[in-house]
Amino acid sequence: MKSRIFIIAGLMVAAFAVGTSWKKWGALTNLISNRDLPSWSGPDVTHGAGLSSDEVNNIDIYKRAHEATVNITSTVYQRDWFLRIYPAAESGSGFLIDRKGRILTNNHVVSGRAPEVQVTLTGGQKYKARVIYRDQANDLALIEIAPRNDLSTYLPLGDSEKLQVGQKVLAIGNPFGLEGTLTTGIVSSLGRDIGDENGRKLEGMIQTDAAINPGNSGGPLLDSNGNVIGINTAILGQNGNIGIGFAMPINRAKLMIEDFQNNKSMARPRLGVDVMFVYGDLAVELGLPEAGGLLVQGVAEGSAAEQAGIRGPRRVLVAGNAEIGIGGDFIMAIDGVKVDRLDALSRSLSRKRPGDKVELTLFRNGKKTLLNVTLGQASENL
Repeated sequence: MKSRIFIIAGLMVAAFAVGTSWKKWGALTNLISNRDLPSWSGPDVTHGAGLSSDEVNNIDIYKRAHEATVNITSTVYQRDWFLRIYPAAESGSGFLIDRKGRILTNNHVVSGRAPEVQVTLTGGQKYKARVIYRDQANDLALIEIAPRNDLSTYLPLGDSEKLQVGQKVLAIGNPFGLEGTLTTGIVSSLGRDIGDENGRKLEGMIQTDAAINPGNSGGPLLDSNGNVIGINTAILGQNGNIGIGFAMPINRAKLMIEDFQNNKSMARPRLGVDVMFVYGDLAVELGLPEAGGLLVQGVAEGSAAEQAGIRGPRRVLVAGNAEIGIGGDFIMAIDGVKVDRLDALSRSLSRKRPGDKVELTLFRNGKKTLLNVTLGQASENL
């Protein structure tokens, strides 16, 4: 049976006009300048009761970060079979990124036609919020509240380019409505491409085994220094945490914030190739450089890749249960940076816009060649 990715939308509640109600768990599926960053000078927890250094680190990060993590309720008014209007409310998480009340979350947490968005802070204060910017292709949104006073606690944004498989991560959110829940784990993999239940492709995701459940959506994934390195977005499976969750890299959100600051429309670039990472003995067996690269498995019709002359596979090699397209171009470097893992392409494109150029170092017909490609624009459904 084929596994499915579900966006972790959170708690769904609908109250009918006749006074009855039903509950349904929703389908799982820099504004900050350096001088504005809160002070994270190190642990303020003592080594009492035999706490290990890792436990102290967890406690310290939680004490600081959970106060900046918020609960978000998005209410959309719908009609039932009898044309009666009822409110449908979906709950998720988000986190403050500056003292003025700007918050990052997932777009699906605040989606819907003209939703009413309410933010609840850790102290219980409730505010109406408005969506000020969306990046639907990466399932990101920037929302804003108007706090009575400047907020003292908000989260610094880290660098998702520097992540390594195996490093510790911490997730904070409101799973199943349980406010301020902390879970820990590691980066299980990088560069995962997943499709949500609506058919949209989310590229270059961080995979983690930190427990993520409905209501975590939009909450922060933090490193051991307390920096946000991802936004918890989706899980594998329908029935809650099974140790496979996905977070959108924070650098995508930083790019969205930059576009918002510069009054740019949000558009995602597209090259138009499917690739697989090949290296070592397999690369040598296929007649490719041992150092590795991205072997092109397909070229989309009408894409920037096709227009630039990137070549797809000429035949298919069956190896066990796997099929590998061979004979196509082998991407060894992107803008002069060596390809060293599967998400090298999505990482590079995340810093570009439609119309920008990308230089590919290709291995073709037994020799290296350079190819400049002008990037196209991805549709919202890709």
